[in-house]
Amino acid sequence: MSIPLLEVRDLKMHFPVRSQGVISRTVGHVKAVDGVSFTIGHGQALGLVGESGSGKSTIGRLVTRLYEPTAGQILFEGRDIAKSSARQLKPLRRDIQMIFQDPYTSLNPRQTVSEIIGAPLEIHKLVPRQGRLRRVQELLEIVGLNPEHYNRYPHEFSGGQRQRIGIARALTLQPKLLVADEPVSALDVSIQAQVINLLKDLQRQFDIAFLFIAHDLAIVRHFCPDIAVMYLGKLVEQAPREELYSHPLHPYSKALLSAVPDVSQAAVGGRRERIRLTGDVPSPINPPSGCRFRTRCWKAQDICATLEPPLQPVKAGGSDSVACHFPE
Repeated sequence: MSIPLLEVRDLKMHFPVRSQGVISRTVGHVKAVDGVSFTIGHGQALGLVGESGSGKSTIGRLVTRLYEPTAGQILFEGRDIAKSSARQLKPLRRDIQMIFQDPYTSLNPRQTVSEIIGAPLEIHKLVPRQGRLRRVQELLEIVGLNPEHYNRYPHEFSGGQRQRIGIARALTLQPKLLVADEPVSALDVSIQAQVINLLKDLQRQFDIAFLFIAHDLAIVRHFCPDIAVMYLGKLVEQAPREELYSHPLHPYSKALLSAVPDVSQAAVGGRRERIRLTGDVPSPINPPSGCRFRTRCWKAQDICATLEPPLQPVKAGGSDSVACHFPE
């Protein structure tokens, strides 16, 4: 049995909340990620979806080790990197790269495109100085930009072009895993499809695995064969996209999907019934007991308040898992 590229086991990230005043002390913790597990194989893509504040982006930063987790394991090719030091992480930076959400703030406005894309080559000393410009131009061409524009600054490009520069920078070290944190949410709708298609082409061409974080379910469906749904720091469902979109098992997944426009229904003059969740998302500092979704769930019963449902397969040998006492 081959080792998966990435395996996350019971991952937790609790941010301390400190009191105001002369003597600051910890009065609680924001449980941004609270016991999440998943795997991604070589060249595969997993989509991570959920509302704002569900912990998606925190997981992306944990996997890339921009944060050190509170607890849990992050196994990359079988090696636990959760508590690795900065020196131990340096060679790993070549294999795990990140595409950030906002192309306007993720690029240094004082550097040229050549300096931005070439910086990883200089840090890791992979290409001699005289060969860096040629490599930068190759990468610009790969992401669909004019290689002669290497000496321009970020403000001279549109939003979609800036995101392509960010993608080129992430590709510089030929990574095995790309963490894409809402890579198209800051772009015009007309540009989003172009960038998504570029990422799909790069995945096929270079056999790159993706952790694709997004709140747009239509984009995730187009890109990821497997999808995991998050709510308040926990995974509530994971399934192949066709099963999730046709038969969501968790009430929260069903409510999310009810908000996605259904083209097939619209073609015959019908409409998908919209499920409107009541109440606000509870605070991650003090989440509800038992099932975290129970305060907004129309199926909640007494057991939901006392016993937290584990994420487990719906049937033996099945590929879909759900954390619910009363799945659909």
